[in-house]
Parts: sequence; C-alpha cells; structure tokens
Amino acid sequence: MNSTKLAKNLVRQLIELGVSDFVISPGSRNAPLLVALNTAEKLQLVDLHSRLDERGAAYFALGLSKASRKYVAAVCTSGTAAANYLPALLEAYHSGTKLLLITADRPARLRRTGANQTTIQPGMFSVIESHDISDVVDLQKILKSGPVHLNVQFDEPLIEDEDQKWLDGIKVETSDVTESHQGKLKVTTGVVVIGHDRGGFTVDDVTEFCDKLNWPVIAEDPISFPNSIFHATLFLQDEKIAEYLKPEWAVVIGRTTLSRSINKFMNSAKFQAYFDQNQANDHRSADIKANHLPNQIIKDENYDQSRWEIIKASATEFIDKSFEKSIWGEQLAIREIIKKTPADSALFLGASRPTRDVEAVVNQSQQISVFANRGLSGIDGNLATIFGISQEFEKTTAIVGDLTFLHDLSALINPAKSNIRIFVIDNNGGGIFSLLPVSKTSEFEKLFATPHNLDIAKVLSGFSINHSVVADLAGLNKILNTEVSGLEVVLLKMPSRSVNADFLKQLTQSVSKAVRIGLNLA
Repeated sequence: MNSTKLAKNLVRQLIELGVSDFVISPGSRNAPLLVALNTAEKLQLVDLHSRLDERGAAYFALGLSKASRKYVAAVCTSGTAAANYLPALLEAYHSGTKLLLITADRPARLRRTGANQTTIQPGMFSVIESHDISDVVDLQKILKSGPVHLNVQFDEPLIEDEDQKWLDGIKVETSDVTESHQGKLKVTTGVVVIGHDRGGFTVDDVTEFCDKLNWPVIAEDPISFPNSIFHATLFLQDEKIAEYLKPEWAVVIGRTTLSRSINKFMNSAKFQAYFDQNQANDHRSADIKANHLPNQIIKDENYDQSRWEIIKASATEFIDKSFEKSIWGEQLAIREIIKKTPADSALFLGASRPTRDVEAVVNQSQQISVFANRGLSGIDGNLATIFGISQEFEKTTAIVGDLTFLHDLSALINPAKSNIRIFVIDNNGGGIFSLLPVSKTSEFEKLFATPHNLDIAKVLSGFSINHSVVADLAGLNKILNTEVSGLEVVLLKMPSRSVNADFLKQLTQSVSKAVRIGLNLA
C-alpha cells in the first residue's frame, strides 16, 4: 500500500481510539508516520514528544502511560533503533503497562537480502503480540490491554503530497470504564498482600476491596495504603513472629517482588488467592485466580485481628522513636522527603534500595501518586520514566540511587519541562549488595559494589542541570521547604555503604524485638 496513505490511516485510527501522546525519534523509514503525526499535532489532536535516544524514548512513553493509564505510543525507524525499545517493553510487559511500540520497517521482500538497516523486526519482542503491517488493519481489535508492537512496512516513495483532508470529521472515542469488581470470594481468615503494581487496579479499587474484606493488609507501597501494617518486611524476617502470624489465606493483589520475608510469609499460607489484570502473571498457581476484584465477600466474621494491631502499634512507635534520634543516613533522608512531598503530586521510587527503604521504614500517609518500575525492577531508564510521569502532574519528586541515576544519563539530553526534583542517594556504588550474602565475596567492591568514583555535581554541570549537594538533615530540610521550579537534582551525600548496611541490620533486629515484646513472644 502507498506509504503515505498507510501512515495516515494508522494515525487516524489511533487518534479515534484515544491515543493522544506519541514519543517520536528521528529517522528516515518512519518519515510517513512523523509527517502524519505532525499534521495531527497542528490540529491539536495529539501531543508529540521528541526524544533522540530510542531506549529513553520508550521509557518516557512507559512513564507517561503509567501516569495516564492510557496507551502511549513510541515511534521509531528500523534496525537497531527498534531493538532499543526492548528494556522498556519488558518492564511494560511485567507491569501490565499500556505501551504501544510502532517500528517502521522496509518491505518484507528485503529481509535477509543484505538490504541496509533491515533485520527481522516482526516478533523481535517475543513476549508480546507483534503485528507485521503492510496494509490497512483494524487497530481496535489489537489495542486491548498491556503492551503491543506494530511493525509497519513502508515502501518507497516514503512521502507523497496528496490528500490534505484526511483528518476531517475525526471523532475521538471515549473509553468505557471497565467494571473492576465482580464475582464472589469465599474465605475464612488471613491477610492481604498488595504488590507495588496493584495488579493494574487503582488505589481506590484496592482500598474498597480491602475495606470490605477487613483483614490485615501488608503493602509494598505503604504510602498509598495508610491502614496497612507498616514495617512488615522487617519484623517478618523473624521466623518466630512469622510462624505466630502464619495465615490461613493469603489474598495477593498484583504480585510481590523483592521482599524475601513477605514472599516467604505469603507462601506459608494454607490457601492463596491472586487478583491480577496482568496476563504476564497468569501461570502462577493458586486456589483462586481472577483478573478482577470480587464485589461479594463471604468470610469468618469472628476473625480476631488484635495481634496485628498490637504489631502495628509496636513497630510504628519503635521506628518513629528510632528516627527521632537517628544520625544522617539514607533511611532518615527518605522518611523526611516523603513527609514533605507535596499533596496531589507524583513520587517515583528507584529500583533497588529506595523502594525497599520506603517499604521498611515509612509509615506516613500522603495524598500522592506513587510510581516505580517494579515489573522487572531494573535500574535502567528510570530518569526517562520520571520525565514521562511528570507530564501528568504539576510537581514530581523522585528518589533514586547514584548508579540508577548514572545508568540513564542520556535522558538528560531531553529533560522534561516540568517541575521535577530528583534526589540522588550518593553512596558511591550499589548499596543493596552490602546487605546480601555476596558482601562476603572476595573483591566485593570490584565485582558487585562497582563504585563510580565520580563527582556527579560536575557531571550535572556539563548538562547545565540545576543541582545542589546536601550532607545533613538541616541542608535537606532547607531544600524541602522551598518550591521546586523546573528540573532540579539534589545529591544526598551519604555515609559508607557498610555503615548503612549495619544500621539496617540492627534496625531489623530491634524492630523484631519490639514486636516480640508487644506480642509477649520475647
């Protein structure tokens, strides 16, 4: 089919289906799409976000999709450009995010002929649906849920000046709200475990379900669920406490990720129920599985939750008192940042330690939207994801580690023009490894900690990014008490990684002791 007509047909269909954000990267083979999208933007039908690096472009689209809960398209040319979409695609697949990848391609007849910039693009993202398009298709049947790949064959000539009225009379579809609650759940006693992605359900949906069930709740994101049992990832490391609390049922919403103690506790339950909209998690075994939350619940009304309330009170009181007299460190800084994160704003938590630290030490409820790339928990693409999320919020706060920050420096080439404050925990390396068994490995620093030995402030100066350096709580609070304007990076200079590891080990033991005393298990 004529390349110009094919591009216009696809763009018109996407607009009619409610796709309004397109993250574009320059190229020749995707020129028909770029020209068509530019026309649509002039008519204010779409927003274009130009990004030089396809890897970062896909993560930007991922972040924007996470925040908007709508399909966001990333559009690139052929060859290695398309391959750079893979990391973000994997995150989207495992988190159930609506990422639409549109890769331009040469005609199928040129594959395996030595034609320049031509490889086997159909199916290159094997974990998701891939559609090899050379003629008109019905996109309504393709865009359902989760990530999708459209590989579009464009033949020469790529650009033809023809129909200028191709967008006349266009009507944007208003998406119907899907019923999240349906069916019946019959259980006895147990706990609810909420993963960071919440199985694709909204905070309100999950809260409504938990209120009906009225069981103890353990949340990987405690900020969004103020009634949850805080600090569970710490005290459940104590086997005696975990055994004492062993549940009859574990009702899991979404999927838990990296908390070994919570995963072990969840798996100790006699029965398990999973509620998850993400098809990537379909192969889990459980007594009950569904892609919706039940609206009818039949349960044991005599369930005594008093021990959980004792635990919550004991752990929360101990943690709060501990941090009142705590010296400067990573967890103290994170608690303070979250306490002062503006209402109705976004908070992004980097992979590795920041997400774990929030789960472990935060017990403050905030009216904020919390995000993290927990599909695969990778440290790549986090800055681009933050920039994408920021498009949907007046203010965005992010907390990431230094390696996570450095891993995505290329995103600073096209920073978002939003009010974003990124806190970088600078402990010169991978702090998470100091808490793992590999910390005892010979040549630990070389193999795992990987110190960067960089002056990150100088790196930021090279990008002309507004930044500051903080080394104590007073300095942090001075910044937190000022309004953010544009992009700002705050480097948090921290004590050594080994000092932080020792602090966390001691805190875990002390919280367990406090909980044991509260339960008379000492």
